[in-house]
Amino acid sequence: MQLLMFYLLGFGAVVSALLLVTNKRPVAAAMSLILTMLFLAGIYVLLDAHLIAALQIIVYAGAIMVLFLFVIMLLNVEEKAGRLSNRKIALQFISILVVGAILISVTGLIKIGPSQVVDSFGTTKAVGQMLFTDFLLPFEIASILLLAAIVGAVILAKRRIDD
Repeated sequence: MQLLMFYLLGFGAVVSALLLVTNKRPVAAAMSLILTMLFLAGIYVLLDAHLIAALQIIVYAGAIMVLFLFVIMLLNVEEKAGRLSNRKIALQFISILVVGAILISVTGLIKIGPSQVVDSFGTTKAVGQMLFTDFLLPFEIASILLLAAIVGAVILAKRRIDD
């Protein structure tokens, strides 16, 4: 049953990611990204990493995507000009299948033993310990980059409004 759920969630994540890439409307593409993140949170639940799944939903599907939608609407991004032809979509799909087949064949060659996951994997204490000790600098750099992106989007939108 767990394998079936994994395949369903994985298939849903791949389909919603393809919708993200092929969609012409930016808001609909952002909604497809939210759906992809929800499917990934389901996969985290299957891996018994409930805290990571909750963080995936709250932080990425919630806060970060609200920020993305805010920037898209603030910049008033129009639909892409033109239309993706069926040939381009088919070529993209075939290339994704080829890359996936190569990855599956390469990972099939590597013998993976039983997983050695410690009991504290995915707990609040373990995530907090890693976030505020080993990964403190990347965490702070990511927050500064997000702040710079927000300021840049506001400046670009203000220029567009003033013109």
